Amino acid sequence: MIAMFDRLLINFLKVHVKGGTLHVVLPSGASVSVGDLPSPKVGVKIADAAAIISLLRDPDLAFGELFMDQRLQLLEGSVYDLLSIAAQSVRNVKPAAWILALRRLRDAAWRLFPGNPKAKAKANVAHHYDLDFRLYRTFLDEDFQYSCAYFESEDQSLDDAQLAKKRHIAAKLLVRPGQHVLDIGCGWGGLALYLARVCKARVTGVTLSEEQHKVARARVAKAGLDDMIDIRLIDYRDVEGSFDRVVSVGMFEHVGKGDYRAFFDKLRNVLPEDGVALLHTIGCGDEPGPTNPWVTKYIFPGGYIPALSDMTPVIEKSDLITTDIETLRLHYAYTLKAWRDRFLVRHDEMAKLYDERFCRMWEFFLAASEAAFRFDRTLVFQVQMAKHEDTVPITRDYIARREAEFRKIEAGLPPLAPIVPPS
Repeated sequence: MIAMFDRLLINFLKVHVKGGTLHVVLPSGASVSVGDLPSPKVGVKIADAAAIISLLRDPDLAFGELFMDQRLQLLEGSVYDLLSIAAQSVRNVKPAAWILALRRLRDAAWRLFPGNPKAKAKANVAHHYDLDFRLYRTFLDEDFQYSCAYFESEDQSLDDAQLAKKRHIAAKLLVRPGQHVLDIGCGWGGLALYLARVCKARVTGVTLSEEQHKVARARVAKAGLDDMIDIRLIDYRDVEGSFDRVVSVGMFEHVGKGDYRAFFDKLRNVLPEDGVALLHTIGCGDEPGPTNPWVTKYIFPGGYIPALSDMTPVIEKSDLITTDIETLRLHYAYTLKAWRDRFLVRHDEMAKLYDERFCRMWEFFLAASEAAFRFDRTLVFQVQMAKHEDTVPITRDYIARREAEFRKIEAGLPPLAPIVPPS
């Protein structure tokens, strides 16, 4: 019986593995090498026949679970190397019939329940963003930017690239002193602080994460900016009032496709006639479909990565004009590599805080995400919107000019106080 499962997996790997070389030691002691390139070179050992059955039946879910449970053990190379081979294989080879059938079933279920209603939204956010503050401290930059950085060069430091991201967004928003900005999904408050300190704007930040809310409010108070920044623990759908500018960074992935119309209607309703909105979101360059089941189960319940074809029809129906779209391609791959490197340095510290299984889960998440941004057409879109054609300049020269202005202002500002854990 074991030999039969060995043969099934060997045949599966020979057909599907492309990019690199994968050496697999099977439960029976037999081994096989597959792949079409000399590097990366990865060796793995599969612990038992049940692990093979799981991989063959549902590789999208089982791959990560088996790594977490150490039933898929690395003998050579890194988990990123393994996942880069997997990502290239998915890109270059048509999946087996039963895998396609399972994906179609998940796709059908996702289409039946595509939204993220208020009752679920807060719990989904807490699942990920209310984890121990010390976890995020291990791998994020000094400002706790938990979204794609903007690398002006591949060797730029993470802190400088995250500052460049905030500068780039502020320039696109065309923020003027005294204007009121709504920051939807404000995280730990870094962008709100930048807009207040550098652009002299008033900012209302909203989040559903209780931990982020505590930290952001404490940062605002310590910076002496209570009169310019208001951080609220509230659903974006409940925001009222008018805002000159609206920005949302790394939050749209949690909205849910069924609630896109509510999101873009909210943008339109709170913007004045000369208002500008900027949406920064992970996106896919392929046909839309459900989120990977492992990611949904362990990392981002309720999450969904949109294609432009998901967003643009809804933006049109909400009577907004798309004034600019920028696609950031490898920027998130560089960001995730920096995060993964930092996390691995402090792996033992996190193992004491959580456990080894949690650390393997987190390493797998960071590595799989990096591989997706390098090989699987996962991108970041920055979508700028307005109500009228003449609100934003008709060329993009203004972005670089405003970034240069902001650099000068940044140079004269004192550093912010270090972030402290919520009490």
